[in-house]
Amino acid sequence: MTAFEEFGVMPEIGKAVDEMDWLLPTDVQAEAIPLILGGGDVLMAAETGSGKTGAFCLPILQIVWETLKDLKEGKGKSGGDGVTIPPWTMSFFDRGNSMAITPDGMRCQSRDFKEWHGCRCTTGVANTGRYYFEATVEDEGLCRVGWSTQKASLDLGTDKWSFGFGGTGKKSHNRQFDNYGEAFGKNDVIGCLLDLVRLEVTFTKNGQNLGVAFKVPDHLRNETFYPAVVLKNAEMSFNFGNNPFKHQIPEGFVAVNKVEEQNKKINPFASANAAPSEFVQRPNAPQAIIIEPSRELAEQTFSQLQKFKRYLKDPAINELLLIGGVSVKDQMAKLQQGVDIIVATPGRLEDLINNGYVLLTHCRFFVLDEADGLLSQGYGQLIENLHKQIPKITSDGRRLQMIVCSATLHSFDVKKMADKLMHFPTWVDLKGEDAVPDTVHHVVCLVDPQKDTRWQNLRNHVQTDGVHAKDNVRPGNNTPETLSEAVKLLKGEYVVKAIEEHKMDRAIIFCRTKIDCDNLEKYLRFVGGERFSCVCLHGDRHPKERKDNLEKFKQQKVKFLICTDVAARGLDITGLPFAINVTLPDEKANYVHRIGRVGRAERMGLAISLVATVPEKVWYHGQWCSSRGKNCWNTNLTDVKGCCIWYNEKHYLAEIEDHLTMTITQISPDLKVPLNEFDGKVVYGEKRINKGTGYKDHVAQLVPIVKQLADLEAQAQQHFLKRLKV
Repeated sequence: MTAFEEFGVMPEIGKAVDEMDWLLPTDVQAEAIPLILGGGDVLMAAETGSGKTGAFCLPILQIVWETLKDLKEGKGKSGGDGVTIPPWTMSFFDRGNSMAITPDGMRCQSRDFKEWHGCRCTTGVANTGRYYFEATVEDEGLCRVGWSTQKASLDLGTDKWSFGFGGTGKKSHNRQFDNYGEAFGKNDVIGCLLDLVRLEVTFTKNGQNLGVAFKVPDHLRNETFYPAVVLKNAEMSFNFGNNPFKHQIPEGFVAVNKVEEQNKKINPFASANAAPSEFVQRPNAPQAIIIEPSRELAEQTFSQLQKFKRYLKDPAINELLLIGGVSVKDQMAKLQQGVDIIVATPGRLEDLINNGYVLLTHCRFFVLDEADGLLSQGYGQLIENLHKQIPKITSDGRRLQMIVCSATLHSFDVKKMADKLMHFPTWVDLKGEDAVPDTVHHVVCLVDPQKDTRWQNLRNHVQTDGVHAKDNVRPGNNTPETLSEAVKLLKGEYVVKAIEEHKMDRAIIFCRTKIDCDNLEKYLRFVGGERFSCVCLHGDRHPKERKDNLEKFKQQKVKFLICTDVAARGLDITGLPFAINVTLPDEKANYVHRIGRVGRAERMGLAISLVATVPEKVWYHGQWCSSRGKNCWNTNLTDVKGCCIWYNEKHYLAEIEDHLTMTITQISPDLKVPLNEFDGKVVYGEKRINKGTGYKDHVAQLVPIVKQLADLEAQAQQHFLKRLKV
């Protein structure tokens, strides 16, 4: 038994994990995996590189595979030869996206405040006879109930194929809403009568007959009629005759489930009789949807899923990556072939859902990875809209599980979203407030153009961002604009000096804007050629180029990855020894994300931040401009309808130090790092081995302890069960 199996992970997944040298679950995995396997909503935060992706991918793969296996073997509610959905229940499949159905199929609920969502019964009546069923309003909201043919839309009463009676006291057919009977609300019982002899539809309220509502057109005489409902933020329960009715059936009518066999019809879109399993019938209805804030993170998570599922066979799990920059036609074709897990970026996922190519009817896992990043990018409303469309009770009768991963759970926006969307989530917060792992050495080098005057005589230098193209900047002119331009020139030199001083052959370099990335890429190639081989990663590069560039860097075909904060979150690049912040981020949390790219998997890392001592004028993504310097010449400040701001890095440094409750070590412009101020000599990119146990063989040391804990837990459970029997 592997250590992962102790936490509930099945052997096939444990074997794949072992081959990846994950001999023990990380802290966040040990906490989160049992909670997710247990069926609960989970909010989790932990240090970067702590295994959050595995914490949700492993249990999701396990549950999805077990569900597929049950369906194949005929154990599911709707799968397998000879297994049928119970007749006279509301359908788990012929329903709107936000319509939830209880496991017994006798209660429907929709919590969408804006849209109507409908549902039809699994069984209907045809030919002749007089039939009756009851619907009870269980909660306040808007509802219509009645009879629908298979040709009708789920929005009951809005076309010529269905007949409804609504809580506002209106009857509806073919989009015509007329006064009928009286309004009804919570706890009222509506009787729905269908007379196929006289072709009439009638309703009762709490046993009182409201009179004939509709004469059924003669051209519908040969249609099958199904009990149906449509709701907007409401809930109704149904009785088709399995239990005693609350009110007496009108004379001449019978409970709809007492229909003679020759007049009984199965709903072809609501029953497993039409197909061996729900997943054949709905190939584009995944069980899990994982949303990532960037293409790179989506690709990384998708790759991890493929590795984890290596030994999950018969049935196979089909996963699909939905990101921009990839042929949407190819993605649509794969959706129609069948998909169980989707990993996606928000934009492409929204497009395919809105156009009906992705169905949410079977979704049981809704995962937001790097949720704070998704919210900061403005996807909060999209997340809410998707959550409203997903049924809260899944097709196999389980509650929808929502899993949220965040850099920190202390984010106000994340807390607000969790309160609104999640169902009593368990918090797994192993990170607390932001902190820098002890495997990361991080230092600051001050860039002072008044003391370091090399910028005045540079013959070859990095191309600057053009902010001061219209300003009178020249040596000897100590205006704020001149000093700002000097900072930009010096930072290019400091980057080269840092690379040479530490003999860096692999580093990630963060710039503030896309134009800064492009300029630094050109400069490094100019001054170093192959010695400074580098690629860029930012939003203006074509998706294929971004993917190729990241792969080149991961495979060490190039030495340096120059990027904006798009790469600051979540990217897992094993053994990365160095990071350089050309400019400090304006969000203090992003500082930890950036330098967290190094020091992962217990390997030592060095992060150097270049901090200007004078204000620097920079491009700003604001009201008047979104390009941050790309094809923009409006260098006015934002308060006068411009596209620039003055950036005070020393102020941001103070905020970061206050956030981390520490003073970051400062080094001189020679970029030398005094190792003795940390913990002795280390090799960046390699594991630190101290005297004594250190990191060496720590897995072997902990295995017996984990085994002992598992045995104690098993004993405790046995004692508990014995006490229950007593």
